[in-house]
Amino acid sequence: MNSRERVNIALNHEEPDRVPVDFGGTLVTGINVSVVYYLRQALKLDKPGTPIKIIEPYQMLGEIDFDLMESLGIDCVGLNGRKNIFNIENENWKYWDGYHNIPVLVPEKFNIKPNNNGSIFMYPEGDEFVPPSGIMPNGGYYFDVIIRQPEISDDTLKVEDNLEEFGYITDDDIDFFSKYAKRLFDNTDKAIIANFGGTSFGDIALIPAPQLKYPKGIRDVGEWYISLAKRKDFIIEIFKKQTEIALKNIAKIYKKIGNIITVVFVSGTDFGTQRSPLISIDTYRQLFKPFHQIINDWIHTNTKWKTFTHTCGAIEPLLADFIEAGFDILNPVQCSAYGMDPAELKRKYGRNIVFWGGGIDTQKTLPFGKEEEVSKEVIERIKIFGKDGGFVFNAIHNIQANTPINNVLTMFETVKKYGKYPISY
Repeated sequence: MNSRERVNIALNHEEPDRVPVDFGGTLVTGINVSVVYYLRQALKLDKPGTPIKIIEPYQMLGEIDFDLMESLGIDCVGLNGRKNIFNIENENWKYWDGYHNIPVLVPEKFNIKPNNNGSIFMYPEGDEFVPPSGIMPNGGYYFDVIIRQPEISDDTLKVEDNLEEFGYITDDDIDFFSKYAKRLFDNTDKAIIANFGGTSFGDIALIPAPQLKYPKGIRDVGEWYISLAKRKDFIIEIFKKQTEIALKNIAKIYKKIGNIITVVFVSGTDFGTQRSPLISIDTYRQLFKPFHQIINDWIHTNTKWKTFTHTCGAIEPLLADFIEAGFDILNPVQCSAYGMDPAELKRKYGRNIVFWGGGIDTQKTLPFGKEEEVSKEVIERIKIFGKDGGFVFNAIHNIQANTPINNVLTMFETVKKYGKYPISY
């Protein structure tokens, strides 16, 4: 059974030969560039000092190349756009020696400036003549988005102010996706996970618009959440127009690439804190659910793609609504959050949604646990989530910087050893 077949069987809630594995298929199931470097060194895939590409500087994710996929038993590959979150094309790679003594490669327009306190600024499109949109604190591991909120006046606020980043797809981008998807389909046996962009409604990581030089509209995180209560009609109008644009874009992409992708990333909007949902069920049903349903319905009616939603936190009270909205896949399955007991999630929802993640806690167990604790947790999650399929193994969000390599290797070794069907339940 090859990777693509394995993932498809699991997505249909059946048991393949083994639990499929994803690391790097999306920008929320990846690995920090430093961990990628040390993994490759431990597996003797590179000579010491061989640099690793940073494919997403916002989260400092490293490229997981095909040789590493094969070594680790990874079944998925990502199909992302030409540009990263700062609107910089991932091309013409250059060396950067400023990341914790890790040799890395960054795109040509990865332009940074040091601040007087040791932090560094990042710029939209790499344009150093506009205000910076990201900052990495002194000694930090990630770029934080800089809020650049213009003065808000409800009398002059326009819907289009929050739509600048949701433009109609260009022929060049369609051509890029088409050629890239075909190359991945023809040259690998991996399940292709596509992120075409434009379908996440109110994704708080994107609200500040780090890719735009001079963002307009509601761009402050706090102000956005206030607006979900204070400006509901305005938010609905934004989402209506965003949906209209997204559907036209998806239709054009599908016409060009067809069904060679397996999964499409629809939403990255976080709806949970560690203790509870961020919003009420009524607010989700009024503001978000109708638009999720429109997007998912179009995809299910016109394609064979499965739809993927990423939302951290204690979102169990919203999970039935996510299923009704048409999502096939839930990630990252944050089992450490309140009400997210893995056995209860599998019992209540396992027939109706695929759990893509939940395999190991990246807040505690993987970075701070002993190897035997890592192995124990991985085995427990495989036994719970793996029953009757409907499970793709991944950590709970990206593997973070400074995670011990022996723990990461133990995680992969345990999945290989205990992830074979039939699993001992």
